[in-house]
Amino acid sequence: MKRNLVWSNTFTRAVKRLTKKDSRLVEIVTTTADILVADPFDPRLKTHKLKGQFRGYLACSAGYDLRILFKLVKE
Repeated sequence: MKRNLVWSNTFTRAVKRLTKKDSRLVEIVTTTADILVADPFDPRLKTHKLKGQFRGYLACSAGYDLRILFKLVKE
């Protein structure tokens, strides 16, 4: 099954803003995105379901204080 990541404009702007402050985050986000495409439930990502306002979304860890929110969509 082939997966695609669709980056929202908000996410793209946030990544640009964060990487200006810390250039190491580019590699961290890129590596996390590669793992996410291969297997969204890889144990390294610590993927978990969200509740409340973000019900229906999942989050994965991209570092100590950085999370990526995503939604699995079947085509």
